[in-house]
Amino acid sequence: MSFSVTILGSSSAKPTVARHPSAQAVNVHEQYYLVDAGEGVQQQLVRYGVNPLKIRAVFISHLHGDHVFGLFPLISTLALYGRRTPLRVFAPAPFGEILACHLRYFDSELPYTVSWTEVDTTKHALLLENRTLEVWSVPLRHRVPCAGFLFREKEPPLNVEKFKIAKYGLSIAQITAAKRGEDVRLATGEVIPNAELTYRPYAPRSYAYLSDTNYSAKAAGLCRGVDLMYHEATYAAAEQRSAKDRGHSTTTDAAKAALRAGAKRLVIGHYSSRYKDETPLVEEARALFAESYPATEGTTYTVEKQR
Repeated sequence: MSFSVTILGSSSAKPTVARHPSAQAVNVHEQYYLVDAGEGVQQQLVRYGVNPLKIRAVFISHLHGDHVFGLFPLISTLALYGRRTPLRVFAPAPFGEILACHLRYFDSELPYTVSWTEVDTTKHALLLENRTLEVWSVPLRHRVPCAGFLFREKEPPLNVEKFKIAKYGLSIAQITAAKRGEDVRLATGEVIPNAELTYRPYAPRSYAYLSDTNYSAKAAGLCRGVDLMYHEATYAAAEQRSAKDRGHSTTTDAAKAALRAGAKRLVIGHYSSRYKDETPLVEEARALFAESYPATEGTTYTVEKQR
């Protein structure tokens, strides 16, 4: 079962020749979720092998153009691709007004529905839940209402040890009960504790997307133990004043957030256009948090299964 993040855009407000505005594709068990949608996101999806029709939902962190301008042409193009399934969009208010204007003037006859769910950027709340995944909002500190997103895989079903099946002669019904977490009663009357029969195939995986924000200890704390964290690092460490004034973070802010969260890996992005090479920025982050990596477009970060 896959769990990965593909970087589609890594620039801040001004795109560059090498970088597009913010966008990422999160793949959880071959269910795709688009996180932010900067300009050109539909081309980036195609360029890096993500079928736009596979996108289940879109999560928009805030209503600055470099995070949302690419969504509207994507909505139109999905109709050309023949989409019929509904598309859910999670975004702060007043996104609904913006969406209504787009649908009225450009896509009044879509062959599928687009529904908006408001994200309260002041709350850590469950936004989406299905059989395998939960997505939570994470309040951030930006110049406008802004939220990050925490993707948490649910506990996988228990597996039953094969040699225990043979040892106790378990029936299909007993195996099914064990997988549900139940103890198993044998024909002899003996009760076998569930823990003796089963094991967890892998630990649930997680990914945190912390977009435009000043350093927030609270946000980092809400992501405790996360396997992979993306944190904006618009500025180098020397530009701390600019970062604070503009509602952004430096490389060291991002590293501090990863440390506080106890993250296993950190990816930094949303680089200011003044930086032509992100290598020095990554090195600054690594000085505090060794497992820091660049949000290089086209790169896919996979969270592997671990017991």
